[in-house]
Amino acid sequence: MKKMILSLFLLVLFVATAEAQRVYSVDSKYDADIKVYVADSKYDAHLKVYKVSSKYDATEDGLWFFEDSKYDAKKKIYFVDSKYDADLIIYWVDSKYDAGWNDKSKQHLLQ
Repeated sequence: MKKMILSLFLLVLFVATAEAQRVYSVDSKYDADIKVYVADSKYDAHLKVYKVSSKYDATEDGLWFFEDSKYDAKKKIYFVDSKYDADLIIYWVDSKYDAGWNDKSKQHLLQ
């Protein structure tokens, strides 16, 4: 019984994490859950992000899939022009293996 409960808990945790990386880019900061700034350096970023081509690949922190509909996304984001207006600062990486948190204090924003 304990193994079954643990397995169910791990499955729920996996599904919640996978959905957290499905985003939709909105046109207004008032419609956004998170305001995002794209940094020029990975050292200035809270999160290094790699854009994946399938929602099934968005299973780890920093692997983002951009949904076509805001209703399918876990988070709605708005890209701001100033890091001072941002809730989260990201840096685009060229490899999914480079994606991940530099500053885990912002991790709650994507949960």
